Amino acid sequence: MQTRTIGIIGLGTVGSGTLQVLFNNSKEIQRRIGHKLVVKLIAVKNINKKRNVDLNGVRLTENPYDIIDDPEIDIVVELVGGEGTTYEYLLRAVRNGKHIVTANKDLIANRGNELFKLAREASVQIGFEAAVAGGIPVIKAIREGLSANHVHSIIGIVNGTSNFILTGMKNESKSFNEMLDIAQKLGYAEADPAFDIQGIDAAHKITILASIAFGIPMNYERVYHSGIDTIDYDDVLYAEELGFAVKPLAIAKRTDSGIELRVHPCLVPASSIIASVSGVMNAVLINGDLAGETLLYGAGAGDLPTASAVVADIVDIARNMNADPSTRVPHSAFQPDSIADLPITAMGEISTANYLRMHAVNRAGVLAEVTRIFGQYDISIESILQKGTGKFEEVLPVVIVTQTTKEKNMNQALQELEALDTVVGSINRIRIETFS
Repeated sequence: MQTRTIGIIGLGTVGSGTLQVLFNNSKEIQRRIGHKLVVKLIAVKNINKKRNVDLNGVRLTENPYDIIDDPEIDIVVELVGGEGTTYEYLLRAVRNGKHIVTANKDLIANRGNELFKLAREASVQIGFEAAVAGGIPVIKAIREGLSANHVHSIIGIVNGTSNFILTGMKNESKSFNEMLDIAQKLGYAEADPAFDIQGIDAAHKITILASIAFGIPMNYERVYHSGIDTIDYDDVLYAEELGFAVKPLAIAKRTDSGIELRVHPCLVPASSIIASVSGVMNAVLINGDLAGETLLYGAGAGDLPTASAVVADIVDIARNMNADPSTRVPHSAFQPDSIADLPITAMGEISTANYLRMHAVNRAGVLAEVTRIFGQYDISIESILQKGTGKFEEVLPVVIVTQTTKEKNMNQALQELEALDTVVGSINRIRIETFS
């Protein structure tokens, strides 16, 4: 039986899970690929650290280049994350003729275009299934299972931390800060949670999904993203009253004017499938011209779910190592000379309906002034809810739902509304996505 030799850079949560899967499921994997997979060497920061994983027969090193430069190693598995030094590791590995498996969404979203080009020139493969949605095989589904489809849109919850916080705000009647604290204590959020709660992580992931769905280069710098840290418990409560749920969405849509790439919290119909995705779970809804809507749901993080995706890439690479490079599935799903740099729609040109929550002085004529400003920017109002307990309150919360309007018009209207002396503080705005 032929042997494929593996080196792993990083033995944290995902690295340990990957090693566990390769050891525990080795016989099942061999039955599937007809090859034996052997882990020869693992690079770690501290070789003397105690670890709760079986290292029988595996040698550790503190120098990743021991793996990258080892002529016996066929596949380099990178599980440390980051972009700078890690890119140098993978660049040298590719030049050494090593196949690559990575869970590094940051690296793929920012440097994938050049890395894929170098890999093609070196006739090596790069697997990155684990970079998006953990154990959900969404990349394989789009790149292979839906390869006959003209994909119209991808809408998903791809950051479990943000979804956990918003779900908890609703189910536990807690504030954003309270749920963030719980997420950190449970290990779902880092000490510095900005990467998750400000939409950066999800922006990396939708960059990758859009590239393989639409045949465009990675365009991370063109993705609009905003986080969930502006969502108050009142917003969750009012959304429920209006028949919506608040969800952190990553959206890629093909339109007549170009490709929309955006990440932000949204109000979604409470009856929709996406609204029922709770806690740290992920879900991706793909709309194609042939298959219609396809929903992929599952664990978006964790040691074993992510390791499942890592090992799946190792299996694919092991199967295809002896194949003619021209017959392999292209990294970005489309043939390299067919990648089209389609226009990315500016956020100001995108149209959505909107939920607005403001605090207005309890005085006659205030809502008339609000309506006048909306009319000036061709914004139609769907409904208005005036909250509060009585006529003696000086300031009342007002919730407005608009019909679909262009983003730049809404931004201008909000600027004028917040300048009124009858509007107190800033206006909280959440876009509405109905999946139509």
